Amino acid sequence: MKKPLPDPISLAEHPSDIIAHAAKMIASGRRFALITSVAIAGGAAREVGSLAIVDQDGEMTGYLSNGCIDKDIQLHAVEALRTSDKKLIRYGDGSQFVDLKLPCGGSLSVLIDPTPDCIALSKLHENFCNREIGSLRFMLPDPQLPIEFTYSPQYRLVIAGRGAIFRAMAQVGQSVGFEIFCLSPDEDDLRAVGPICESTPIHLVSSQQEINLDIIDRHSAFLTLFHDHDWEPGLLISALQTRAQFIGCLGSRRTHAMRIEHLKELAVGQEQLARLKGPIGLVRSLRDAPLIAISTLAEIISGLEPSISIASASAVEPKE
Repeated sequence: MKKPLPDPISLAEHPSDIIAHAAKMIASGRRFALITSVAIAGGAAREVGSLAIVDQDGEMTGYLSNGCIDKDIQLHAVEALRTSDKKLIRYGDGSQFVDLKLPCGGSLSVLIDPTPDCIALSKLHENFCNREIGSLRFMLPDPQLPIEFTYSPQYRLVIAGRGAIFRAMAQVGQSVGFEIFCLSPDEDDLRAVGPICESTPIHLVSSQQEINLDIIDRHSAFLTLFHDHDWEPGLLISALQTRAQFIGCLGSRRTHAMRIEHLKELAVGQEQLARLKGPIGLVRSLRDAPLIAISTLAEIISGLEPSISIASASAVEPKE
């Protein structure tokens, strides 16, 4: 009698979550199959290059569809671990599995590798820990074709501010999977967001305080969320010296114009000032803190570099 598959599947999202789990499996000596989306056509729930893991106990971390075929993928991965055979499986249009439909249409091809390259996985995990991009290269069976994906580390949201919008921004950012870092002059606000921050929040004690923002890199956004804007200049000057993808401020158009003029007086150059976004948010008329947070994150996300990209590939036309 076959052992039933573990339920539910852990719906880990970002490649770094999957790779971190793989690193734990490698360190503990546990076997696992690495599952990779290698081709999509038409609609798809996940982007090509998305990852998942099924371990030796059948537990699945990550997902490749919106629930319509993940259980079948899990079943094939368990079988691959038993036989040690790599599999390339096509679902949807052109698949032999006519009883497994993709409601979004099109097709999805997945590679199931029961003996993945642990050295490459460990290197990618190291890259993520160092906030660097990395890649994985796969050799597809029958026909033998290479495909390589590049992966970026998890995105960071660094916020300085106080009050309801500050708290909402941290909560919404964390809910979409960003790493959260917070700075505030308000100790109650810091206690409220502390449990969801990646490190101990920084207590701002003076607007003249020198703050090191080296946690901000090219995979980061920085926001100031103050109504008392005296806290902003020093923080913005520090943030503009980083490689942050997005730097933005809360406030009206009039407030932002005044902010720009003040930073000019502090010798901030035009090229740096052009990086500063304000007012933040795709919808500028909002007054509700959670909606302002969602609107702002939507603006940030609209300009993000993809977390997965194809570095090199050949046409993937798996035959069943």
